[in-house]
Amino acid sequence: MRPLLLSPSDLAAARGRRLAVLTSGGDAQGMNAALRAVIRTALSVGASAYAVSEGYQGLIDGGDGLREFSWDDVSGILNRGGTVIGTFRSPGFRERAGRLRACANLVARGIDRLVVIGGDGSLSGLNQFASEWPGLLQELAEAGEITPAQAAAHPRLVYAGLVGSIDNDLVGSDLTIGADSALHRIQDAIDAVASTAASHQRAFVVEVMGRHCGYLALMAAVSGGCDFVLLPERPPADGWEQAMCEQLRRGRTAGRKDSIVILAEGATDRSGRPITADYVRQAIEEELGEEARVTILGHVQRGGQPSAYDRWASTWLGYSAAAHVLTATGEEPGPVFGFHGYQVVALPLAEAVAETRRVSTLVKAGDYDAAVRARGDEFASALSFFDELSAPAGANPAAGLPSGLSTVVPAASSAGSGPAAQPAGGGKRIGLMHAGGLAPGMNAAAKAVVRLGWARGHTMIGIEDGFPGLMAGAVRELSWKDVDGWDQEGGARLGTRRTAPAVEDLYAVARAVELARLDALLVIGGWTAYQSAALMLAERDRYPSLKLPVVCLPATIDNNLPGTQMSIGADTALNVIVDSIDKIKTSASASQRCFVAETMGRDCGYLALMGALASGAEQVYLNETTVTLSQIKADLDWLVHSFDEQHRDFCLWVRNENANANYTTAVLAHLLDEAGQGRYDTRTAQIGHIQQGGTPTPADRILATELAEQALSWAAAEWAAGTAGYACVGADVERLIVTDLAEAMKATDTAHQRPAQQWWLGLADLIAVVNRQPV
Repeated sequence: MRPLLLSPSDLAAARGRRLAVLTSGGDAQGMNAALRAVIRTALSVGASAYAVSEGYQGLIDGGDGLREFSWDDVSGILNRGGTVIGTFRSPGFRERAGRLRACANLVARGIDRLVVIGGDGSLSGLNQFASEWPGLLQELAEAGEITPAQAAAHPRLVYAGLVGSIDNDLVGSDLTIGADSALHRIQDAIDAVASTAASHQRAFVVEVMGRHCGYLALMAAVSGGCDFVLLPERPPADGWEQAMCEQLRRGRTAGRKDSIVILAEGATDRSGRPITADYVRQAIEEELGEEARVTILGHVQRGGQPSAYDRWASTWLGYSAAAHVLTATGEEPGPVFGFHGYQVVALPLAEAVAETRRVSTLVKAGDYDAAVRARGDEFASALSFFDELSAPAGANPAAGLPSGLSTVVPAASSAGSGPAAQPAGGGKRIGLMHAGGLAPGMNAAAKAVVRLGWARGHTMIGIEDGFPGLMAGAVRELSWKDVDGWDQEGGARLGTRRTAPAVEDLYAVARAVELARLDALLVIGGWTAYQSAALMLAERDRYPSLKLPVVCLPATIDNNLPGTQMSIGADTALNVIVDSIDKIKTSASASQRCFVAETMGRDCGYLALMGALASGAEQVYLNETTVTLSQIKADLDWLVHSFDEQHRDFCLWVRNENANANYTTAVLAHLLDEAGQGRYDTRTAQIGHIQQGGTPTPADRILATELAEQALSWAAAEWAAGTAGYACVGADVERLIVTDLAEAMKATDTAHQRPAQQWWLGLADLIAVVNRQPV
C-alpha cells in the first residue's frame, strides 16, 4: 500500500481547515516524530495546526495552552525523546465540566479536528469527548458562550488516535509508538548485565516496565537470550519458583556462566499476588544457594532518543492521522492508527480500546491462553518457542514445569507457525550456513536455529565460510553450549562469503551434502544465498543428494530480497545511519552547512529512503527513481530559496550509493557549492561499512529468531509430507510467511538484484510532505 498524497478534491477540502494535536498520559519516544508529522502534514496542504500543551489540561485551560504552530516550531525535534508540548494525566478532563471548557476553547478557535497521541485512557477520553460533542455544543450555545453559527459550523468532532506507549498493549497493532525504543534500552541493559553476570557466574533478576502487558519482558527475554520470564498474561502456578531454579540449574550444568530472569512489572501469581524482583531474588538464593542481584530499569526505558523505527513509523502514523482528520466528515467513528506487518492500519478506536482492556479480564478469569492469543500472533508465537530456546540441550522444555507454565501455542497457526512435532523416525541432520555479505543478526539466527533444533531432537551441523567452506568440507556439529551468547554479537561466527557456486561447482556441493549426511539445509544470507539455492533447485535432478528441503533466511542490510518485507540486519544498519546523521547535524550546528550523506544498499534504496525519512532529510536520491539534471536543478533552486527566504542554516540530502553513476556524491556536493555561492559550506559523509557492523538491534534479533523457527517448522512439514521443496521464509503483512523459492525469484528484478515491488518506496511521498518546507 502506498501512502498516497491527498487527491485534488481532498486537498481542496483540507485547505483552510484547523486541527489540534496533543500528547497525553505517559510519554514515549517517537511522540515528537508523530507530532511533527501531524503539524507539517496540515501545513503542507494549507490547513492550520494547533498544538495543545500538557495534554487534555491544555484544552481545558485554553490561552497559551492551545497555540498555533508553524513549520519551524517542530524543527529539530525528530531525534528528541519525550514530548516537546508536554503531557499530563488531567483529572479535570474526566469531568463533564472539564470537557465543556475544552469544547469551548476549541470552537472559539474554529477547531473541530483533533489528533490525540497517548495510551488507552487518553483514547477512551477522546472517544467520550467526541460522542458528547453535539451535547456540549448545545449546552455552550444555550449558555451564550458560543453563537448558534459557531455551533452549526462545527457540528462534529473529527478525530483520530495514535497510541504513544512503550507498553505495546494495543490489541490489533503490532507495535505502538515508543515500544521499539524501550526495547533498545532494555537490550542494552541486558547485554551489559550479561557480561558482569558471567564474570561472577551470578544470577540477575531484571525488572522491566509494561504495566499489565508482557510484550517488553517477553521480547527482551527472546532477544537477550535470557533463561526465564514472568509475564502478566501467564501467571505461574504454585511451584513456579522450583521450576525456575531448575531451569537455571540446567543452564549452569550445560555450561552457562550467567543466569538472567526477566520480570514484567505487572506479573502476579495465580492468586493475584504481585511477584516482586526481590522475591524472585530470594527464591534463587534459597533454592540454588548462590548470590543473585536485582536490576530495576525504571523510567530509563522511556527516555532518551527514539530508535530509527520510532522515527519513521511515527512519522507515517502522524501523517495518516492528520490526513484522516483533515479529509473525513466525522460521520463515522474515528480510528486509531497502528501497524500490521509493515503497513499502517486504521482500527475502530472504541473497539480497539475495549479489546485491549479485555486482556486483563481474561487473565482475572483464568483464561490465560486466550489472554496470550489476544496479544497477537507474534506474542503467542514467541512465548511458544521461548522455552525451547532457553532449555539446555537434552532437557524437555516443558519438563518440571507446574501446570500453567507449559508452552502456549497460537489457536490458529499457519504452516510453519509454532513448535513442530518431531519427525517420524527421530531427529534429522540439519546443515546451517551463511552466504553473501555480512548482516548484523546472522549470529542470532544461527543460535536460534541450533537451540530450537536441539530442543526438537535434531543434530545441527555448522558449515563454515559459506559455499566455499561447504565444498571444502568445513563442517562440524554445533551443540547447545557452542552458540551461547551469539545473539549479542555482530559478525558471523560461522563465517560468510559472497562466492556463489557455478554450475560446474554443483558436483562438489552435492558431494559435500552427501558426505555430511544432511537431511535439510538452512542458508542464512543475502542475494548470494538465494541465487545459490535457486541454482541448486534448477540442477537438482542431476544430483540426488540435492533433493532435500532447502530454505533461505533473509539476512542483508540492503533489504533487497524476495519473499519478505524485512531482512535480518536492515534495522541495525538503519539505526547506524540515523545515529551517524544525528552526529553530522550536531557538527553543523554552529555554521551554515549542507551535507550529502551516502548510504549502502547497492541498487536497493531502502536504507537511503528510510534513513532520510527518519533523520529529516530534505531530499533523497535512489536507484529506483530517475535522477535527472532538471530534478537536481529544481532541488537546488528550492535550497537557495530556503536559505534566502526561510533563513535555513542546515540542509541534508541522502544518496543511495548506486543512485546514479554520473551524479555521484562528490558531483552533488560540487553542484551544491556552485548553487550556494557562499551561502553555506558543503560537506559529504560516506557512512560506509559501519552499517554492517555493531551489535544487532532487538528488532533484528527477534526477527532472526522468528525466521529460524519458521524455517525449522517448514522443514519438519516437508519431512512429514515426504517432499523436498526449496523455499524462503520472510515477514510481511501476515507476519511470517513461507514462499516457494522459484516463485519468489520470479518476482525479482534480477538486473538490479531486488524485488520487483517494494513496499517502502511509496514513503518517498512523505519526504516532500514532512521534511521539505513548501516555498
